[in-house]
Amino acid sequence: MISLTERAAKKVVKSIESRGHGVGIRIGVKTTGCSGLAYVLEYMDTVPVTRDYFKYESNGATVWVAGRDLVYVDGLEVDYVRQGLNEGFEFRNPKERDRCGCGQSFRI
Repeated sequence: MISLTERAAKKVVKSIESRGHGVGIRIGVKTTGCSGLAYVLEYMDTVPVTRDYFKYESNGATVWVAGRDLVYVDGLEVDYVRQGLNEGFEFRNPKERDRCGCGQSFRI
């Protein structure tokens, strides 16, 4: 299960409306950084045609996750945070063991 806080869901919905198209976001991971994995969040313009995607609804937003990434992100909560002049999505994953010093990559 993947969940978005109300703030994150509102940001996703508003961004899709501003873009004028889209069916939700895809959340996954890629290999990179000091700790090995980094989160990927991108807007989906069309519904995936393969059966390898899982669909979640959270606070009015749609989230897609590829089956290969589910082992890393199952249980993930995504928030949208503003701190001073900075803003962005924040990932809270109960499976994370640690993050690198810069906070860009993590390890399961």
